[in-house]
Amino acid sequence: MSVAPSHQGGRSGSTPREPPAGSGPGKAEGAFRTIGEVSRDTGLPAHVLRYWESRFPQLRPVTRAGQRRHYRPEDVALVVRIDRLLNERGYTIRGVQKVLEEDPGADVPAASPVLDTVRQVRDTLAAALADD
Repeated sequence: MSVAPSHQGGRSGSTPREPPAGSGPGKAEGAFRTIGEVSRDTGLPAHVLRYWESRFPQLRPVTRAGQRRHYRPEDVALVVRIDRLLNERGYTIRGVQKVLEEDPGADVPAASPVLDTVRQVRDTLAAALADD
């Protein structure tokens, strides 16, 4: 028996990775990134990034010919922030929407110790079910 991953973040129990300065050979730090590069750099599936675009109006990558998405550095930073709020701090999609609406530039305080304990129990149970 396996546990389905969370639909909110797409990576249950893992921590987000900060995107590297250059996502490939010849890419400058301020260069636009494709959805595949952002997916690889953050560890988030491309379908999660596309879903977040529909839920967070602040996340609007540039679209070019053929509707290809190109993420600016500030888009990538926002993806990392959304991922951190959802997967590390325990916010819901609606909660992240409120945070971004109220103060788009600031981050929020860390989750309570109780939430950390609940996450540890959840992860332990998920691991036990996966081994079963």
